[in-house]
Amino acid sequence: MEISEENLQTLARYLQETLNPDVSIRRPAEKFLEGVEVNQNYPLLLLNLVHKPEVDMTVRIAGSVAFKNYIKRNWSVEDDQPDRIHESDRVAIKNLIVTLMLTSPESIQKQLSDAVSIIGKTDFPIKWPELITQMVEKFATGDFNVINGILRTGHSLFKKYRYEFKSNELWTEIKYVLEKIAQPLTDLFVATVKLTETHANDVNALRTIYSSLVLICKVYYSLNFQDLPEFFEDNMQVWMHNFHILLTVDQKSLQTGSDEGPGVIEQLKTQICDNIALYAQKYDEEFRQYLPQFVTDVWSLLVATGLEPKFDLLVSNALQFLSSVAERSHYRNLFEDNHVLSSICEKVVIPNMEFRESDQELFEDNPEEFTRRDIEGSDVDTRRRAACDLVNTLSTHFEQKIMEIFGQYMQVMLGKYAENPKSNWRNKDAAMYLVISLVSRGSTQRRGVTQTSQLVDISQFCHQQVIPELQGADINELPVLRADAIKYLMTFRSVLPRELVTSAIPQLIRHLSSESAVVHTYAACCIEKILILKDGNNQEMITGSQIQPFVAELISQLFGVLERPVSEENEYVMKAIMRSFSILQELVIPFLGAALPKLTQKLQAVAKNPSKPHFNHYLFETLSLSIRIVCKTNQSAVKSFEDILFPTFQAILQQDIQEFIPYVFQIISLFMEYSPPGNVSEAYMQLLPCLLSPVLWERPANISPLVRLLKAFLTHATPQIIAQDKLSGYLGVFQKLIASKSNDHEGFHLMQSLLQNVPKEAIGPYLKQIFFLLFQRLSSSKTTKFVINFIVFICLFIVKYSARELIALIDGIQPQMFGMVLEKLLIPELQKVKGQIENKIVSCGVSKLLCETPETIDGTYGKYWPQLLQALLKYFEMPPDESTLPDDHFIEVDDTPTYQTSNARLNFANNSKEDPLPGVNDTRQFFVQSLANLSSSQVGKLPTLISNTSSDCQMVLQTYLSKFGVQLN
Repeated sequence: MEISEENLQTLARYLQETLNPDVSIRRPAEKFLEGVEVNQNYPLLLLNLVHKPEVDMTVRIAGSVAFKNYIKRNWSVEDDQPDRIHESDRVAIKNLIVTLMLTSPESIQKQLSDAVSIIGKTDFPIKWPELITQMVEKFATGDFNVINGILRTGHSLFKKYRYEFKSNELWTEIKYVLEKIAQPLTDLFVATVKLTETHANDVNALRTIYSSLVLICKVYYSLNFQDLPEFFEDNMQVWMHNFHILLTVDQKSLQTGSDEGPGVIEQLKTQICDNIALYAQKYDEEFRQYLPQFVTDVWSLLVATGLEPKFDLLVSNALQFLSSVAERSHYRNLFEDNHVLSSICEKVVIPNMEFRESDQELFEDNPEEFTRRDIEGSDVDTRRRAACDLVNTLSTHFEQKIMEIFGQYMQVMLGKYAENPKSNWRNKDAAMYLVISLVSRGSTQRRGVTQTSQLVDISQFCHQQVIPELQGADINELPVLRADAIKYLMTFRSVLPRELVTSAIPQLIRHLSSESAVVHTYAACCIEKILILKDGNNQEMITGSQIQPFVAELISQLFGVLERPVSEENEYVMKAIMRSFSILQELVIPFLGAALPKLTQKLQAVAKNPSKPHFNHYLFETLSLSIRIVCKTNQSAVKSFEDILFPTFQAILQQDIQEFIPYVFQIISLFMEYSPPGNVSEAYMQLLPCLLSPVLWERPANISPLVRLLKAFLTHATPQIIAQDKLSGYLGVFQKLIASKSNDHEGFHLMQSLLQNVPKEAIGPYLKQIFFLLFQRLSSSKTTKFVINFIVFICLFIVKYSARELIALIDGIQPQMFGMVLEKLLIPELQKVKGQIENKIVSCGVSKLLCETPETIDGTYGKYWPQLLQALLKYFEMPPDESTLPDDHFIEVDDTPTYQTSNARLNFANNSKEDPLPGVNDTRQFFVQSLANLSSSQVGKLPTLISNTSSDCQMVLQTYLSKFGVQLN
């Protein structure tokens, strides 16, 4: 693509169309841009367009977003993937982007700054060492718009230091950055603080200056996160003195209105609280002399700060700082005095725990956000959660005193509520939060709180204060307290008496019909969490038969919630439906007739705009579970499910709804796996050519589900695959997968299925080429994952055919090559293989290689027999070898079923691994029996072979022979 005026105008037009709400205009424009982004000069055209002042600002912003996303998708290149950005474009981008970013309007500057940090993640500092120098030089300009652009980029670039694991590479990079930036950043910080005094009466200048200070403090936090740099330790007095000045400054001219967000002063003080909390937690000894001053500063700040939402993050960080100080044993003297503790309770905790008008607005107007903050724990930055955390810390270390002080306040609050519930319900709300904070000691996500304080009887409190709220006749009365009561049950579900939790289920079901979205969401969430509880024997605490009496009401109410305008795609409700089906199993079948059409309608609705990934995931899980429950006892029901779901699935595939396609493939696999073998309809066979087309395999999310589906075809439709000459298509997919470090395991899964299901006469002509490709990949990139899968594949080949055929095949590629396989692969790396089925395949394959193969017993490869025996016995007796190979610089495949576009794996659509050796229960016994067979056929041979092994090996072998009653001849 030339950088021409015509191309710029074309690009601008398509970018404009991507903003069009009409999908018929927007989608083609997106497809066009997706198609041309591989062309040379495309990113430079975007940057040119973004930098043209005469172009409409919305198009320029769209262009900057498109550029950032282009960089995000393409800049980092996997080892085995082609580079989608031309080298000349890479060089040009790095030469241009910093200057363009600094001369752009703020809305564009932010996007380009993000792009710089994305490039920096892979290129900085090794491939882009000049970046930090370019940035630091700009500090001297004195232009704070430029300086802020640099600081924003620095913040974005260095933020990774907050979460990356320690490594020599990371230390080297941080050291390099500090050498370049630590002194200039400190000088800039000191000079900028002085400028706040110089320009004290210029509001616009102050706003820019304080914005710089916020960014400087953010960069400082990142640079100090991994360890305390020597430079900052030597200059701690400079930084802490100025932090104290800024934390206590009162700049009224920069205050924002009460209904606005946090102003720049609040942002600065919030970040300083973060910085001093970091030092208090991690660099205790060096920071100790400054701490009393900051405790005083933060205390004064908290007492003087109002309850307006704009101060929430500031108060939250200030409270977190006090919590981090209270956790340290040598600072506890600051809190031991009863007067101090009472003062904390009265002036800090209680005011920040109260349910405010802004909380009520969120509760009523944005229930989804309220729920996300409250029960998902994403309220870490709210003042209420921070106050709870401070109470929890104090009650852990000063339990007796805190219980007495807060106990008095709690009685007062509950007393006020009892006097006039309708007017004073906020008092009980705060009391409930106090109890949860005071009592909780340890918790897990799955079980909730698992340890509690011995000084509070949580069951008694539940009977007296929680259950009565749920038993109230009007479920829409005082909804906040009902939500609190449900949250209490949810929090203490593992430690409350089992009968109490079980008896609350009907009340929770009743609250599913609450008009309050928060209440019915909490009820669904609580039911789901109770249903997954396990007892001490890891058995379900609640069984399907226990909830059977109210199952009709439960399912009816859950589906009823999904018809409410605010909860049409409520992920907690969908998850509760899924969990209910899972607990009920066959007991749910009578209700599926009504439930399945509703699930299908919901699927059709969300397919139009897939915006809630968790909801969609649980919806597909529920569909998978329904199919599994019904079809495992009634295979003929597959047809009914196909009739219901196939039209929707076809629409999803035709409209290329990328988020849903991986799910569709998994459910189609499930249909095929439950169908009788050989009974594959024409509709499936028509789908097969599409599944083999390269375009589908370009998307990472599709790969695992597609492999699963192709394996299902092999299990049920091998004759048709061969008849339609589709075997070569399978091998093309295998070749593509095996070349990829990320996906080679999927290639092996596919090849193992081919080996097990395709007749030898059909696959035979391809075998030599298959092994040639595997050896080619082994020589170019020998990763641990590939080696393990290759060993399993070799052993499966032996089990399926024979070791003699394997040897002939490999030696046919290159004479004596099998000896190299034994010496370099099988014997030294066998210990790395793990997994129940894999262990069985490998143990039996090596046993056959030792006992049924003339070439290894007394033929060409006889010298390896003792080493191979020792490797097998070691494999039986020793734990797996967890060491890795040098080529392992690849991303580990994550098996956890989370919603990612690259990993939308359905738990309830999963199939168990195919066992090619169902008759083998004990691999050691199989091995000993194989030895016995060899001993009978070649009398006197084995003792000679075994005598060449170590004494330890011979002792282990003797133990096996004795255990299974075998004597060698």
